Amino acid sequence: MSDPVDVPIDDDVIRLGQFLKLANLIDSGSEAKTVIAAGLVRVNDEVELRRGRQLHVGDVVALAGHKARVAPD
Repeated sequence: MSDPVDVPIDDDVIRLGQFLKLANLIDSGSEAKTVIAAGLVRVNDEVELRRGRQLHVGDVVALAGHKARVAPD
């Protein structure tokens, strides 16, 4: 896997489903629901099944060989 790409967020936290879209790892909210429910998304190297999981600066999200890190704006 490649090094994570930093994706800045405006607030202190962001929900996993929103972050996947912001990081261009998925195309839609419904796709987020599908890939998360299928266990394809990892947060900090652990499978995450909650679309509403709150992410904080420094968290790393991985999907299909791509990684994105939550970064401050």
